[in-house]
Amino acid sequence: MPEESVDECKPLLTKGMKESKRLKFPNKSLLLAAFATCIGGTFQCGYNISVINAPTMHVQAFINRTWSDRYQANISENALTLLWSTIVSIFTLGGLLGVTIGGTLSVKLGRKGTLLSNNLFSLTAALLMGLSSSVGLFEFLIIGRFLIGINAGIGLCVEPMFLGEISPTAFRGALGSGTSIFLTVGILSGQVMGLNEVLGEEQFWPYLLSTTCIPAILQLLILPWFPESPRYLLIDKGDEEGCKNALRQLHGLDDCDSSLEDIQKEKSNLEGFQAKKPWELFADRSLRWQLLTIIVINMAQQLNGVNAMYFYADYVFLQSGIPLDKTPYATVGTGACECFTALTCGLLIECLGRKVLITGGYILMSICCIFFTLTLAFQNVSPVFPYLSVACVFAFVLSFGLGPGGVTNILNNELFTQTARPAAFMIAGTVNWLSFFLVGLLFPFIVIGLQHYCFLVFFVVCSSVAIYILLVVPETKNKTFVEIQNEFKSSEKASTSEGSGTTLLSTCL
Repeated sequence: MPEESVDECKPLLTKGMKESKRLKFPNKSLLLAAFATCIGGTFQCGYNISVINAPTMHVQAFINRTWSDRYQANISENALTLLWSTIVSIFTLGGLLGVTIGGTLSVKLGRKGTLLSNNLFSLTAALLMGLSSSVGLFEFLIIGRFLIGINAGIGLCVEPMFLGEISPTAFRGALGSGTSIFLTVGILSGQVMGLNEVLGEEQFWPYLLSTTCIPAILQLLILPWFPESPRYLLIDKGDEEGCKNALRQLHGLDDCDSSLEDIQKEKSNLEGFQAKKPWELFADRSLRWQLLTIIVINMAQQLNGVNAMYFYADYVFLQSGIPLDKTPYATVGTGACECFTALTCGLLIECLGRKVLITGGYILMSICCIFFTLTLAFQNVSPVFPYLSVACVFAFVLSFGLGPGGVTNILNNELFTQTARPAAFMIAGTVNWLSFFLVGLLFPFIVIGLQHYCFLVFFVVCSSVAIYILLVVPETKNKTFVEIQNEFKSSEKASTSEGSGTTLLSTCL
């Protein structure tokens, strides 16, 4: 090749290298928007799940004092237990209410508008819980926990939807995993804040519960600087100019045109369709496999035994020789493990794909269930078994964070197009929170009845879900929402032509 030609090619090669390098990382504006979304969304949910555990004894003592001052008599043990369990569990009922209204609000106020408005619940809850001790009203704790539950429910419904809609196809999985990353970071932060060295002392518990206002304030300060979901602007509102401006800010000038083309293609496919209601999804036969899939994976996310593993963690740590006053630090270690694997999932999801991670996670959890049952059964046979049980706890948590914990919300988002997505998230969230409530209600009886053999039940759940995903759910990596929808449609046509007996197998393959 002549020297002049080589020289002419150099700028093109340099430009190509710069472009390929640039494509490896999301736009900074997009990352900041994702951070602002998650810090006031799933971070809040995770934080308020764990932060209530540390001040248990202090809050119960406050309830006892308040009751005594109010009625000149000590509260009965049953009444105290009922009030405390109400404070803890009403968070779940608030979450259930939150998801039932989250989808509707996301259509009326927009994704960004709903997320910003949602902070009102968080700030009100922080105020009530922070004032409860000084005004002597434990009822403020009940109301506050209910309101923060609504905040968590709306956040879990709208946040993954917003992240999926603002992300380019190539980064949708990585940014979507921010939901699980910030959830686990929130859980870990709540555990750390509850340590005695931070805000775990008795006099600090009202401040500890009111710290939920901090992420809300951060979101209110950062998120308004970023645009509404481009998909919502174009498909729901018909605002093409607004969509273009949003894409320029979030994706950059280079990727703006291709992203706009994808959205316009989806809009043309949905021409004349209105946003669906949840009951309309159940009546739509073309969405039956997508709907069944999100019901299965959201039930499994709560019924897979991860809550039981945390329940047994303290017992296992004590058996392995960790002193009682040191077990909170070991529990923080499990939270750190889940954070690490959620981050790892975010890094691997665009490389390995959704299906490999979630199926592999459930398979590993199934194996851990068997080993954990065996090690608990032989605790007194050898001093080695308690340490093997500790290893099983960490392995189980790692497996959950790597697969089901990170991928479930991404699949909720990717299996539906724009008109069906809000209703799908309402259904997925309702199933998730109902399952969460069911586990909290029935789990103590399962443990009493089966003891450590309860993990055989969780083995059946994990292995069954792994088989279902392997056979039914297609890989969604690097596919547009329209392509994923068409894949389900083509699979359904193939299954119909082959006969009803082969529907399950042909749906995924």
